[in-house]
Amino acid sequence: MSGESHGSHVGRPASWVAVTIIFIGFVVGGVALCLGPMWIMFWVGAGIIVAGFAVSWMVHLFSDVVVDAPRVIPEIVDYSVFGTRTEKRRGGPEGEALESPVATDPQTSPHG
Repeated sequence: MSGESHGSHVGRPASWVAVTIIFIGFVVGGVALCLGPMWIMFWVGAGIIVAGFAVSWMVHLFSDVVVDAPRVIPEIVDYSVFGTRTEKRRGGPEGEALESPVATDPQTSPHG
């Protein structure tokens, strides 16, 4: 395995290590504020957070982002004030009613 993300929302183990370090830093800092505040412990927590950010930079945390396939968002059926359905669809750029269905991805036919 090359350590890259393969379309999963789970993330790589190295990314989770970085997130865990940052989380531990927040917990240490939060506990320090509740206990006094204990400023030395608070700054230790802040240092742990900075170390976690350094680890996240080293493991390329933000390359773990999953890009989903383009989606087709169906238009909203337009109803009249009296509750009857009309042939028009809402879904224009300003929310206006349109005469024909629209797709957000021109390569995919729209619903409707």
